Amino acid sequence: MRVMFVTASLSVGGAERHAITLMNRLAERANECHAVYIKNVADQLDRLQLRDGGTVRCLNAGRYFDLRALGDFAAHISRIRPSVIVAENSYALMYSSLARRLSRLRTPLVVTYHSTRLLKVKEQLQMALYRWFFWTADCSVFISENQRRYWRRRGVFSRRNRVIHNGVDTSEFCDAWSPEERAALRKALGFSDADYVIGIAALLRPEKNHLQLVDAVAALRDRGVPARALMIGEGEMRGAVEARACALGVRSDIVITGLQNDVRPYVAACDTAVLCSLTETFSLAAIEAMALGRPVVHSEVGGAAEMIVPGRNGFLFPVGDTGALVDKLAILADRAVRIRMGSEARRMVEARFSEDTMVHRYEKILSELCQGRAPGAPPSTEIPAHGNSPTGDLPLPISPLYPGEGKG
Repeated sequence: MRVMFVTASLSVGGAERHAITLMNRLAERANECHAVYIKNVADQLDRLQLRDGGTVRCLNAGRYFDLRALGDFAAHISRIRPSVIVAENSYALMYSSLARRLSRLRTPLVVTYHSTRLLKVKEQLQMALYRWFFWTADCSVFISENQRRYWRRRGVFSRRNRVIHNGVDTSEFCDAWSPEERAALRKALGFSDADYVIGIAALLRPEKNHLQLVDAVAALRDRGVPARALMIGEGEMRGAVEARACALGVRSDIVITGLQNDVRPYVAACDTAVLCSLTETFSLAAIEAMALGRPVVHSEVGGAAEMIVPGRNGFLFPVGDTGALVDKLAILADRAVRIRMGSEARRMVEARFSEDTMVHRYEKILSELCQGRAPGAPPSTEIPAHGNSPTGDLPLPISPLYPGEGKG
């Protein structure tokens, strides 16, 4: 296949990272991949490995809607003549839909969508426009079943709609650090072996709700649990986090690493992982921590219930309920419990959320669209727009280890 991927930019972000991973892996499988990014922000450009035949083009859009950039994009589509176009998120979808129309090519158009709740009024108003572009796309790929249902109720869907969960490279994300290496990093960060280190890998933004973890650490220490937090990231909430920690008397128990190119050793230095997010679709950080053998305590948002079986490989807690969060983290203060649950977490990722599985499913859908068939259908057979399986794609694998998964 000749696949053109379109992103708003190549900034440090989950959607951009997702697109780059798909491009690189599909190129490894002898597909010709082309990258187009709309705005000239290219922090992840060096991650692209498109191999022979692949191209990278920046449209250098100077404003939200740039007619010059749109015309350039349409001409580029006409030159490349892709078999299929994949737009990451709604802004890239808008440009891709209009440029495809200008090019006069009937290339199949797929959108992968990574958002659920739109927190800003501006984003909500833009969705009124973007909804039309979803309707004209050939296929929408959502990253959790919860997300697909959420947007279906709000009129955001395409002719065909599928769910493909995010995946991680299980060979790259595995706990390969020796006890000595782990102890050395913990010591460098100011932690002792006796500390119960709770990790969170996320930009310090309001929706990630780091303040709740500060409150939880203070509550755990009041219970006599030697809890400390490792916040792997940086962001606008750093000052507020430090101020809350000072006010609660736990400033020395909150360590902020700043941005890290490689989060793996930091997550591996933790005893458990947490996500307190107010909104999340399907957290890549969560399944990365699970792949590293860390149980995850996750707010019950987005697709969290599709990755975590409470009491088996982690816990869920109601959004904003600090008491429930503290109770779940207290259970994992027991070393034997978190080791057992961490092993289950790793097994879950290997069974359902590997990068290989994700890439295979995307390749299958794209191939079927290029052949003029509905994804998931046999030749010359159309299927309903939303399918009969819970994901509308491949049935969710049911492992004997997780007899309840796939329900709900």
